[in-house]
Amino acid sequence: MISRRSLLAASATLALMPGATLAQTRGAPVGKARILETMKRATRFMVEKIAYRGGYLWSYLPDRSRVWGELEAYKSMIWIQPPGTATMGHLYLDAYHATGDDYYYQAAASAAQGLIDGQLPTGGWGYFVDFGGAKSVRRWFDTIGKNAWRLEEFQHYYGNATFDDQGTGEAIRLLTRIYVEKREQRFKAGLDKAIDFIFASQLDNGGWPQRWPAVKDGGLHGNPDYTGYITFNDGVIHDNIELLLTYHQAIGDPRIVPAIRRAMDIYLATQQPAPQAGWGLQHSLDLKPAGARTYEPKALVTHATAANIEQLMHFYRLTGEAKYLAPIPAALDWLESVRLPAALQVGGRQFPTFVEIGTNKPLWVHRRGSNVVNGAYYVDHDPANTIGHYNARRSIDTARLRREYERLRAMPGALAAKDSPLLKGRQALPAYTLAAVEPGSDKNTAGGKTPAELVATLNNEGWWPTQLSAMSHPYAGPGPKTVTPGDFRSTDVGDRFDTSPFNVKNGPIGISTGTYIDHMITLLNALRSGG
Repeated sequence: MISRRSLLAASATLALMPGATLAQTRGAPVGKARILETMKRATRFMVEKIAYRGGYLWSYLPDRSRVWGELEAYKSMIWIQPPGTATMGHLYLDAYHATGDDYYYQAAASAAQGLIDGQLPTGGWGYFVDFGGAKSVRRWFDTIGKNAWRLEEFQHYYGNATFDDQGTGEAIRLLTRIYVEKREQRFKAGLDKAIDFIFASQLDNGGWPQRWPAVKDGGLHGNPDYTGYITFNDGVIHDNIELLLTYHQAIGDPRIVPAIRRAMDIYLATQQPAPQAGWGLQHSLDLKPAGARTYEPKALVTHATAANIEQLMHFYRLTGEAKYLAPIPAALDWLESVRLPAALQVGGRQFPTFVEIGTNKPLWVHRRGSNVVNGAYYVDHDPANTIGHYNARRSIDTARLRREYERLRAMPGALAAKDSPLLKGRQALPAYTLAAVEPGSDKNTAGGKTPAELVATLNNEGWWPTQLSAMSHPYAGPGPKTVTPGDFRSTDVGDRFDTSPFNVKNGPIGISTGTYIDHMITLLNALRSGG
């Protein structure tokens, strides 16, 4: 007897194009016609068999009995967070530019329309859109979302828009690109509303919150609501600057340059004084570091500080103004002051993630319990048995950062900013947006294949079989108050009541949006380079 997992794997293997093996095809040349045919068949499957109202989730079982975004989803949903609906739209526009085939433009237009249909009245988006309606959304948050132990952002229904994980930014960039492509008015109102949302949500101090507008009772697990704080985590402010630069180049708006300048200056205002001249993931409105999720304590944060140093150098290239370089030496000195001793470094990660304000001691995050009901996160000074789903240590190349700082410091501002999109203003957008599917929350993206392998392994239905490496427990009701036996201190998931995704070995064969995007990028690169 064959189990369902084995049957799915066997079916996918048998569905490969006949007469080809990976050993025979890996280095074989592929002609333009075969690449175009493969791209079109794969895209037809995604557009005509997978898309729902123009949008996409992340992963699907072949029979669609279970589907996922970052968490298990409903079939009435489309996912906004990359690599979701907007990312697919960008891929289709890239394919349209490479081929001239209007089918890809229409696919991008359908994705854009799905985003507009799911746009919130304020102009932004949440992590997903559920076309099943308000009751369906509430049911999902009260069941699957509420029981995802380590994904606290899904445990409460806010009902507002989020900048987290670049979902709203990715959507606005797609609407910008699709509108300037042919100036179709059907996209203009949604784009205008989205751009107005960016300006309306910017804080008076120049930063952006994680979510907007503010809601009542947004706190979790006894902590205050952090979602209205100045947010550097996951590149919120940086991403909003970049999407405004995209709009600045493509269309223009007199509000953009002042908004960008205020956003750049919040990096200066929030740097803490020496000798702890770093930044937190979030800062409260008094400009001090603040906590967020219960495993993100109030602290200075090394990788956030390194990212902000990178941004300050980027701002110098945008403006030529030396004030953006001035904070960097003190920030680098602080990072070096918290480098871990060799005995505490793990896997090339030399810095603690969190550093206690005042003492400069590392803070280590732990958890106890087995699910969101009986479990809790806590912080202390003990590096043993830290949580596994959030890195306790970071790898930062401070020497590289210092070299780049010195290089820019020696460069006149006018030279550094000679190609600045901020100063140049209106200009054509690049024809291609996607270079790769970056590692992130979607663990089911599979890459690393050659064009010849992709031509050979697209199955008869038109999709690339992907062994899913992340799954989740189906919702089984609220977790018990009694801790389930087992050690869940460093695992991705707790007991069977925890709906958080977790890595699996020998997972089922499925359909992956991220895999499709990765493989299409490979084929597009081959097409553009001549096969």
